Formats: sequence, C-alpha cells, structure tokens
Amino acid sequence: MRACIHRAYGSPDLLSLGDAVTPEARPDELLIAIRATAVTSADGRFRASAFPPGFLLLGRMMLGLFRPRNPILGMDFSGVVVATGQAVTRFRVGDEVFGATSPFRRGAHAEYLTISESGVVVHKPAALTHAQAAATPFGGCAALAFLRDFGRVRPGQRVLVIGASGGVGVWAVQIARHLGAEVVGVCSARNAALVSSLGAHQVVDYAEGNVAPEGAGYDVILDTVGVTTYAECRAALTAEGVYLPLVGGPREMWQALTTSLRRGRRLKYAVSSNTREGLETLVDLVTSGAAVPVVDHVYPMSRFADAHRHVDGRHKRGSVIVEVEGPRAAGDAAARPSGR
Repeated sequence: MRACIHRAYGSPDLLSLGDAVTPEARPDELLIAIRATAVTSADGRFRASAFPPGFLLLGRMMLGLFRPRNPILGMDFSGVVVATGQAVTRFRVGDEVFGATSPFRRGAHAEYLTISESGVVVHKPAALTHAQAAATPFGGCAALAFLRDFGRVRPGQRVLVIGASGGVGVWAVQIARHLGAEVVGVCSARNAALVSSLGAHQVVDYAEGNVAPEGAGYDVILDTVGVTTYAECRAALTAEGVYLPLVGGPREMWQALTTSLRRGRRLKYAVSSNTREGLETLVDLVTSGAAVPVVDHVYPMSRFADAHRHVDGRHKRGSVIVEVEGPRAAGDAAARPSGR
C-alpha cells in the first residue's frame, strides 16, 4: 500500500509518499480502505516532535526517542471496511465507517488501516462525504469534551471561543450554541462570516486588540490555539468562570492546581481523547442539523506535504483533508479475503 512516510522529526519537507506493508486484520479488527484522512495540528506536533515545554521527553518516549517508532502519521479517517476478523460482530465488509486511531498507534495517512471494532470507529452517515467524516473526530471530540464535560456549559451562559475558525473552533462554536450558550467567536476578519454562519452570536476580530477585556462576563473561555494566558483572561471571567486552554504545559498545570484550591475563577487543565461515545454524539448533532463539519481544502495523496504546510500555517478554516484515490484502493481491496 502507499502511505505518507516520515522517518525523522522535522518539517513537512521530510515527508514522502512511499510503499508500506498492508496491515492484516486480527480477530477483533477491521481492515479499512481509507477514502479520506485529516491532517490535524496534532499530526503536525507528532511530525515535528513539537511538544509544550516540559513534555518533550514524555512525547519522545511515546513516539520514539530518536526517530519515529511508527513512520506513518494520521489518526482521523473515513473509509470502507474491506475485511473483518472472525470475532467482529458490529461491522460487515462494505460498511462505510469513520473514526480515529490512538496517538500511540496512528497510521491513518495510508491506503489501509486496521482498528479494533471496540475502538473509536462508527458507521458513517450517508449524509456525510468521506471528507466531512474525516473532518469530524479531532475537532469535534475535543470541543465536546472541553465544553460539555470540562467546562460544563449550561443554557444561558456566555462562552468565548478563541480560534473559532480552526479545526476545534468551528466545532466549539456549534456545540456551545447547541448547549444553549451565548457564543462569542474570535477569529480573523476574513473568517467572520463563516463563524457567524456556524451560530456565533458575536464575532470578534483578533486584530482589533484585547479579545477578553475586563468585565466581559464570560462563564467559559476556551482558547483552542494557545494565544492567550489565564492571567490575560482572568478579569474577563465571571466570579465562577472557567478558563480552558486546549494547549498547555507545566504553567497551566500549576495554575489549575492552585485555582482548584479556592472558590472563584479557575483554570481547568485537561487532555481530551477521541471516544466512540463522542463520535456517536457528533453523528447525532450532524444528522439533526445542529452541527456541520467544515472542510477547508482537500489534497490528493501526492500532496501530503502541502497539506501539512497548510496546517502549520495556522490559518486553516476547519479541517484539512487528504483524499485517498479510490480506484487503486478499491482494486487492492477486491483481492483481499475477508475474515468473515
């Protein structure tokens, strides 16, 4: 199979399209022919080994100390089941599915992928294209966890989403609105119309200065891009308001600890993960019309490096997707036996 290969940490220039061994499904696994895969900011961090201060060694231990242990990047995918292990009961050959692998395994930037049927994988709604489905797990699950679970957003609250036009931000605006909040989105002027169309009650241009002024009265501030600090945003929170940094390090961990010891404004430090429950909730939101995936650009497999450069530029609108060409994948899949 073809795959996007990286054998050293660094820039997108180190990526290449090469051949890799096609995986085989174990008894509890699905073999999926990938039709679309997302390139996320997490993929960029894994590629470059760009971790927050204090987490470099931990990150390298997870990925590979001196070079990538798994040379194939990618977590989010959408595709078709082409083989199943003998123990699989929830899926059949021909099912269209989407989901995400774990950060430890990755491997979605390829023509084929195996994943346990108990993993983060669900049936793809017919209303979603493969590109839209692949654009859902990373941003959607993160926004859902931070707003619903960590921020506990309730109807009538005011929520500020910083980076509202990015991969997590577009979902955060829609989910906060769905949870009944008054939503203020921060983005560039060129993305204001998009963020407004997603349900933001107000859009703030980050170029105009302080996006979280004193006394603004936000119950929850979600910074999806790491451009603010708790100290800068504290005065914009209500008396019991919560600041949620999507990207953080030891400083944020310490602030989370110290602010949890007393009543009042606080920082909550958390790390979200993709879950099947989260995906199923997102499917319900999409099929009911409460949310929609946002796809910025779709690249062919031959331009994986360009897709990574696009993400590294930090100006994408929603998700960047790589489309895996169907004819070759379909031909290869037809020659592979099913385990069932």
